[in-house]
Amino acid sequence: MKINTALILSAGFGKRLNPLTLNTPKPLLKLKDTTILESCINLIIKLGVKKVFINTFHLGDQIFKFIKNKKYSIEIQIVDDGKEILDTGGGILNMINHSEASDFLIFNPDTLWNENYLNDINKMQDFYFSNKLNNILLLTNKELSFDKNLKGDFELNNNLLQRGNNKNFIFIGCQILNKNLFKKYNVKNFPISEIWNELLKKKELNGFESLNKFYHLTDLEIFKKLKDF
Repeated sequence: MKINTALILSAGFGKRLNPLTLNTPKPLLKLKDTTILESCINLIIKLGVKKVFINTFHLGDQIFKFIKNKKYSIEIQIVDDGKEILDTGGGILNMINHSEASDFLIFNPDTLWNENYLNDINKMQDFYFSNKLNNILLLTNKELSFDKNLKGDFELNNNLLQRGNNKNFIFIGCQILNKNLFKKYNVKNFPISEIWNELLKKKELNGFESLNKFYHLTDLEIFKKLKDF
């Protein structure tokens, strides 16, 4: 089975990249003449996804114009957060409500996505469906992070995640979630970590390890290093 719908979280203010993000939304920052949003969309197209939803808030009109001008072959729909920013959980739910799909590939575009991730994400999808899961997060060992200041988020044991003392794994910004996880939630400002924490308590939060070097647009210092890299 394959997931046909992807969501890209693009609403944030990108405050750690000020002043660059005061006039340009973070997803439209460029590295090697390509916006990080474009790199994310290119990977999604290679995954064979049929439709993409992108949520916007901060300088959202620029993202709308960018997508309109690019004329992508894939169907892309912009979903605005509304009058107030919705955070990751609310933003995901708002996009899910615009779709008939059940399972969603969800991306943070501030990871520098490229085709090296194709195999990882396809294997993660296979694992998700073969084990009849409703969630799975893509992670990497923090030793593979370009940004050495990033702390680990989870322990990973036999594809199950937990938060212990030895948090060696970083969530790298791609996950698969089923819409049923959001049943008791309304569209409002809440982080996706609320749902993760519920799953952790039940020992039902799943992870899949990537062995790729992890490049993440964390802040202005890292952005400058990546531009020179």
